[in-house]
Amino acid sequence: MKNIKTFVATFCVFAAIALTTVSCKVEDPFLDNNVAPVLVDIVGAAFGAPLAAKPTVSYPLTTPSLTLGARLLELDKTNILDHTKGIDSIPVANLKITVTFKTEVTPGVFVSGTIGEYTSDATGLVSVPTTWDKFSIAAASPGKAAVLLSNVFWTGTYKGIAFSRQSQIQAK
Repeated sequence: MKNIKTFVATFCVFAAIALTTVSCKVEDPFLDNNVAPVLVDIVGAAFGAPLAAKPTVSYPLTTPSLTLGARLLELDKTNILDHTKGIDSIPVANLKITVTFKTEVTPGVFVSGTIGEYTSDATGLVSVPTTWDKFSIAAASPGKAAVLLSNVFWTGTYKGIAFSRQSQIQAK
């Protein structure tokens, strides 16, 4: 009987050690745990796009120029527990944003570059005038398929925290 009690006590101690070792939280070295300080809402994307991984905006390929847009908002969560007030979206004015792109022109061949650096206005809106040629997107020609999609990256720094938002433009 004494040996059974000793065995059970020893088993419980080892089980407790094993459970505490397994239940420890391990930090992921490849994942940044900082929350983005700014919500980058892509203008023209479908409803729910701020939550989507890659919001896509379609533009007609027949027009030579287009204007990309994003609204920069800071979320004030002061009244998050008061259902009559909730979270407030405050436009972020005068914030510099760098807009870059990456287009797959043929399978496995990418073209990337910087469109430019832009500053948000008083309403938090960033307008980026550009052309299809800048993205290496061209209409189809005999023997060549059209390139119709490009990834756009909106990056900046706000209150000392860097952030980036990815979206897509699509030719229709």
